[in-house]
Amino acid sequence: MRAILALENGSLYEASSIGVEGERTGWVTFYTGVVGYQEVMTNPANAGKIIVMTYPLIGNYGVAKKFSESKKCWIEGMVIKEKSRITSNWQAEGDFGDFLKRKKVLAMEGVDTRTLIVEIRNKGEQFGIFSTGDFNPESLKRKIEKTKDEELDLIKKISVKEITDLTSKGLRIAILDIGVTNGLIVQLKSLGCQVKLLPYNIKYSNPVLNTRLSPKCLIISDGPEKDKTLSIIVNTVKQLLGKIPIFGLGTGCQVLAIAMGARIERMYLGHHGLNYPVLRPNSLKGEITVQNHSYKIDESSLKGKNVEITCRNINDKSIEGIQNRKLKAFGCQFYPVSPGLGEVNPVLEEFIDLIKRTHNA
Repeated sequence: MRAILALENGSLYEASSIGVEGERTGWVTFYTGVVGYQEVMTNPANAGKIIVMTYPLIGNYGVAKKFSESKKCWIEGMVIKEKSRITSNWQAEGDFGDFLKRKKVLAMEGVDTRTLIVEIRNKGEQFGIFSTGDFNPESLKRKIEKTKDEELDLIKKISVKEITDLTSKGLRIAILDIGVTNGLIVQLKSLGCQVKLLPYNIKYSNPVLNTRLSPKCLIISDGPEKDKTLSIIVNTVKQLLGKIPIFGLGTGCQVLAIAMGARIERMYLGHHGLNYPVLRPNSLKGEITVQNHSYKIDESSLKGKNVEITCRNINDKSIEGIQNRKLKAFGCQFYPVSPGLGEVNPVLEEFIDLIKRTHNA
């Protein structure tokens, strides 16, 4: 079956469909990781995106339930060079192609992904449309123009609908869920935290946030950027600033920055992958991080806000970490994934240690 990807600048990429039939629009971004296709598809932060995989062979180690970051696939489409015809990994529980169809993912193979990625890199991230039924360039262009400027409204679908307790013992941690991942929850549990998920639209007046048993800190999870509901979340965070330690991750970092009076702006070329180097101030030791953002904090908007920059991307100097000591607010634009083998990312360890020391002081 045929499939086509059309970009807003008129470029067309036609190949073979390997997923379900349909038509979706979204921002076309590329992912630089050699592994992680299942995590990419199931990460709520990728909702609304058409993902182009840079690695040419996808599916060779199959899929397994434990590698999913959530219960469903959120991407609008996936574009790859070649789907592996075999599955070779002792952990595999299924085939990549079957997974695409079972999870109702639009996907295509046979694209010259090198050419497509170079175009995105040179011309910037673009809005596009993925279709298995409409191959008319003019029709596709009209559909892109019609939907490009529509605001995302995905967090309502992603967030938990009610307050959810995941564990019952340990340091009380609340996560404002705008796209929380299983990987984050597993790490917090291993740190001995009592985790409670909060819906995106929880009010500051909710007793969960204002009683003797309220959490010792709030984590704002990663999630879709520039979503309609972010203004609601920002308003809640504003009311909590200075009253409880807050840690923003990914999009949560952007929410925190806006709540403190900063602005965010779209990047010419976002950061999406496993190999982005960052550097802390007054340090000569770089760190390799996982990043997934198309927006960044406008540095000029931080002036006079008592916000310190704690981390920068080495390649383009964009802000990757912030803090306001007075308000007990901390933000991390990159994603603190586990280094592997059940380990916890040092960024999360530092934050939880800080909360424990403050609580015991």
